[in-house]
Amino acid sequence: MESNRQTQDKKAKDEFIIDEHTAIVMTDPQNDFLSEKGKGWGLFGENITRNGTVEHLRQIFDIAAKKNMLVFISPHYYYKHDHQWLFEGPVEKMMHENGMFERKGQLTGEDFEGSGADWLDIYKPYINDGKNVIVTAPHKLFGPENNDLILQLRKRGVNKVIICGMSGNLCAESHLRELQERGFEAAVVFDATASAIIGNMNADDASKINFTLLGERVYTTDELVKEMQTR
Repeated sequence: MESNRQTQDKKAKDEFIIDEHTAIVMTDPQNDFLSEKGKGWGLFGENITRNGTVEHLRQIFDIAAKKNMLVFISPHYYYKHDHQWLFEGPVEKMMHENGMFERKGQLTGEDFEGSGADWLDIYKPYINDGKNVIVTAPHKLFGPENNDLILQLRKRGVNKVIICGMSGNLCAESHLRELQERGFEAAVVFDATASAIIGNMNADDASKINFTLLGERVYTTDELVKEMQTR
């Protein structure tokens, strides 16, 4: 017979059920985070490599395309006027000083191709296909409070989300928290995220703890793919 702990663990694992109202929410699958040439690689590269984040995100794009599951990308873009803010937190300051996610303007694609704000090349076939991927307006700091992600989700009948992308303890976690506050059921794919290492602080430790405390389920990419293959 199963112990009480095993029964509780099984029940908790089965609580998040993928159905036709479930979508992927992916934050910042962009060069400045995920490319070895990106401006954030020095802080994020070690955990990206350890977690296999780049390949795991590709696998999520792939299985979502095969199963026609919607993928909502919440990107990070900064324009000239964003550099005129009167105050900034440490991470905002770091991103602006390093020129991360820079765009020439809101109404032009000039110099976007191959830039730090552009998608990683291996994701472009999925994103540009346009059949199941929706790119929302950019979020500016960490969460989706200032973009149209929630509107887009509601308009497509989505009430459950599976969150992945960059960076784990900032944008991905902020999206998790806000979407839960807005009434969405939310799970996370931990090894399809990665967080910074700054000095003796490994922010992946923080995201792992908070994802476990907040998410209705924390998947590995392998677990998610196998579960979606049965749909």
